[in-house]
Amino acid sequence: MRYVPLLIVMLLVPAGLLLSIPAPFWGGALSGLALLMSLVGLYDLFQNKSAVLKNYPLVARLRFLFEHFRPEIRQYFLESDHEETPFSREQRALVYRRAKGMEGLRPFGTLRNVNEVGHEWINHSIASQHLPEAPFTVTFGGPNCKKPYQGSVLNISGMSYGALSPNAIEALNQGAKAGGFAHTTGEGSISKFHRKHGGDLIWQIGSGYFGCRTEGGVFDPKKFADTSADDQVKMIEIKLSQGAKPGHGGILLGAKVTKEIAAARGIPVGADCVSPSAHSAFSTPLELCSFIDRLRSLSGGKPLGFKMCVGHPWEWFAIAKAMKETGISPDFITVDGAEGGTGAAPVEFADHKGAPLREGLMLVHNTLVGLGIRDQIKVVASGKLISAFDMCRVFALGADSCNVARGFMFSIGCIQAQACHTGKCPTGVTTQEPGRYKALVVQDKSTRVANFHKNTMKALKEAVESSGLSHPSEFTPDHLMIRINSREARSAASQYLWLETGDLETNDAVHPAFAKYWSAAQSGSFASAT
Repeated sequence: MRYVPLLIVMLLVPAGLLLSIPAPFWGGALSGLALLMSLVGLYDLFQNKSAVLKNYPLVARLRFLFEHFRPEIRQYFLESDHEETPFSREQRALVYRRAKGMEGLRPFGTLRNVNEVGHEWINHSIASQHLPEAPFTVTFGGPNCKKPYQGSVLNISGMSYGALSPNAIEALNQGAKAGGFAHTTGEGSISKFHRKHGGDLIWQIGSGYFGCRTEGGVFDPKKFADTSADDQVKMIEIKLSQGAKPGHGGILLGAKVTKEIAAARGIPVGADCVSPSAHSAFSTPLELCSFIDRLRSLSGGKPLGFKMCVGHPWEWFAIAKAMKETGISPDFITVDGAEGGTGAAPVEFADHKGAPLREGLMLVHNTLVGLGIRDQIKVVASGKLISAFDMCRVFALGADSCNVARGFMFSIGCIQAQACHTGKCPTGVTTQEPGRYKALVVQDKSTRVANFHKNTMKALKEAVESSGLSHPSEFTPDHLMIRINSREARSAASQYLWLETGDLETNDAVHPAFAKYWSAAQSGSFASAT
């Protein structure tokens, strides 16, 4: 029975020939198609690489065909509006509507089960506010910053040119320029496509020091000073780790290093582009603080910060202790959740490495509060943020502003095909093939970038007003409610432990994480003392 389909196809060859006598076209077509399928089936029968093809010649190829299109079939026909893989249809549709300037009202009530464990909401106020249309901003710049930057509370997270196409980078930056918010470069440095439209840039510097490196791949202070002097560069961000693959380096093969990518990164055309897993400019928390101070000075006093996904708690505590001891602190810290990530990553890293945003954000916020330096450092939240509610949640948990990556990718046309690493992106967002990325029209998509930002900020304004507040920074853990079982919901203020200002200076046992790891942290090393 396994070979009956192949036998039938083989018999259609002479049948087609007989049919060609009264109907030459149809008979010839049938005979030719049957012959081709017969040859494929015979190949399957005699090959030795695939057991399923050998046992089920020809028919088994349907399995591989359906398997190839399974993600698309699931995404378009089978998944519900709320299944997240990684973003649900509802989340993507929200971005598309806001990017296109379409109304986003929902009739007939919520589609969510409000009694489900884990459901969250923000408390509203009877005494709601009516705020002017002025955008919500935050000032980045601590005591040692000479050139503070007043930026939006919603900005574009780091995505490198090379990971994204030239047209995608242009659209994002032109949209940022039009909307008055910032565009983080990603560790691939600043390309000519970032500069073309003049949008504010947050220059991200990773372990490869692209754009400010010597031929040997180490940090070059002169190149850094020259680039950071550009007025378009508003802030500098040192990338310690990222949510997609924390603790993992990367390599862009030489065959993919084009002239434009080489120029942006400061590497030879056609050479492998290696991003090590660790920095060479520092190896201890104290050296990190010195590096921060050095970069701030070289940049002329621009806001200097770092990005990390929280890993070993004692390593973060060691950095915090070094900041307190030296009096040198960053102007901002970007906390990236393990659920973040625009590029491809090993499955184990994507699924099981790094702290999720909620835990990482609260740990960083609590530490800075406990040391009495929270008011000197802005905390930026990054990791799977899409809606104004997502922003309200992280504001309530301690963030000062938000960075979004995939939301802005959706705004320029990403359909979550999850082909980012193949170079075959169907919408031209994550490919370097001109035939693909030229389909992404910069002028049209830049308008959508600005629209997404504007309409999300409008939704945030309405959320702030309805809670009786005047700025997102006024959200507290008391505003965020979380259902913990079928009969009870509690605020984040009562569900989690929160430090008071200066607690760590008097008692490091006020919180379980600090009681366990704080004493093991040492400013002179990232290693645990125990």
